[in-house]
Amino acid sequence: MNNPLTDPYLVLSEVYSRGAYLKQALASVPTEPQNRPQTSKICYGVLEKDVYLSYIIGANCQKQPKSAIRLILKIALYMLEFMGKHGYMVADCAVELAKKAGKGGAAGFVNAFLRSYKLPALPAGADERLSVEVSAPLWLAKRVRRSYKQEAAAILSAPSHGVCVRFERGAERYLALPHEETPFKGVYIFRNFVRDGGYDAGDYTFQSVGSAAICSVVSPCGRLLDACAAPGGKSVLLAKKCGSVTAQELHPHRVELIGSYARRMGADNVFPVAGDASAFNPEWEGLFDGVLCDVPCSGSGVINENPDIKLFRREEDIASLAALQLKILANCARYVRPGGSLYYSTCSVLPEENDSAVHGFLASVQGFELDIPECALPSRRTKTGLQFLPHISQGAGFFVTRFIRKS
Repeated sequence: MNNPLTDPYLVLSEVYSRGAYLKQALASVPTEPQNRPQTSKICYGVLEKDVYLSYIIGANCQKQPKSAIRLILKIALYMLEFMGKHGYMVADCAVELAKKAGKGGAAGFVNAFLRSYKLPALPAGADERLSVEVSAPLWLAKRVRRSYKQEAAAILSAPSHGVCVRFERGAERYLALPHEETPFKGVYIFRNFVRDGGYDAGDYTFQSVGSAAICSVVSPCGRLLDACAAPGGKSVLLAKKCGSVTAQELHPHRVELIGSYARRMGADNVFPVAGDASAFNPEWEGLFDGVLCDVPCSGSGVINENPDIKLFRREEDIASLAALQLKILANCARYVRPGGSLYYSTCSVLPEENDSAVHGFLASVQGFELDIPECALPSRRTKTGLQFLPHISQGAGFFVTRFIRKS
């Protein structure tokens, strides 16, 4: 019988020790095929509950265990507390794994910990309590609580609704599966969805409800620039209502990814190009009817889909991201023709990246007026745009707004 902790340990070691993204690690680390669903569940779960699991370990240990043993304990605790696995089985497997990982000297500690640990009381402070309760970094809990007050816990703990699929054709073949409808044509969220030949044939693609919503507010036009385009989902969807889409991406290998995506989906009016969205291209000045800036951001609105964000993102990143966001927006504004539209979006729930960015743009760039769009997906209208929140927007947290360049 295979040790059920081994594969999660191998995958998560890539994340915790080497900084790999979870999806990348799951794809690259060889694991037992029959165990992959459970391995994936454990890996996502451990990262989702990382702060809470660390809190349990800290409350039951006088001294912080070394990284390998700490990871083994997190995996075991997740299986015990959230999967209802039998205590003795998990403890025995954790001890076996510690020995196999070359940490046999700590095997007795692992065994004793897992057979005797107690769940600690939550912290007394409001921010600290929220951080542990929803298993979010303290800095993020503080910022979300400051902005959203009593809704903070719901925002930070909103679950993923499932796998979001956008169909070009043939959706009826899949709708017998448990699913949730969205406000967008051909877009459904499935509890479980297994990729088949229809994907390679271009019958459907995987695209988040947030991505579909952002595309829904972009008006049909002749020439559109998608300034930060990878992996290409928005470019391909927008190609259905725009004459041509220039899909710009900084990294050449991701430009290739956009091209592959467009070919698979039959979008022959998408033109991928390598380029820096924050650096001015004089050939594009005033060239486009519409420009979409879906900028790099904290990802704080999509932690339910990408729990490794909570591990990698730091509070000090927010200021540098905000500066980059404003730089991209101000640069790309120069590409919009008079009367054309400039769209700004993030997958963040933090006002510093959303409303503050819009205020900064309007204060520093002349000739644009705010024109907040409408969207069928439930959202909150702020002073500068639409804020989508995971607990009200089918699991998606993001922001979008529109500016019109004055004639």
